[in-house]
Amino acid sequence: MKFGQALEYMKQGEKAFRLGWNGKGMFAVYQKGYPDGIPCNKQTAEAWGMNEGDLFKVEPYLQLKTANGSHCMWTPNTLDILAEDWEIIK
Repeated sequence: MKFGQALEYMKQGEKAFRLGWNGKGMFAVYQKGYPDGIPCNKQTAEAWGMNEGDLFKVEPYLQLKTANGSHCMWTPNTLDILAEDWEIIK
């Protein structure tokens, strides 16, 4: 499927991946963010010059499970956006 279709599935809570990705077990998900804020942990507070516990507002974003099992915020590149090999994990 195309990226736009995969994105709509991700917005419904599904996990999406590309057949063309080399990393085993990789997938992307949609995170709704924290528009009303979430209390900062120490690391976030130090990075942003805030106090631990201050409310930290986060907009919606895409998150990727990487091949090594960690997670990161993710912005698809042009190849990902134009690809038609997207799949949903069922």
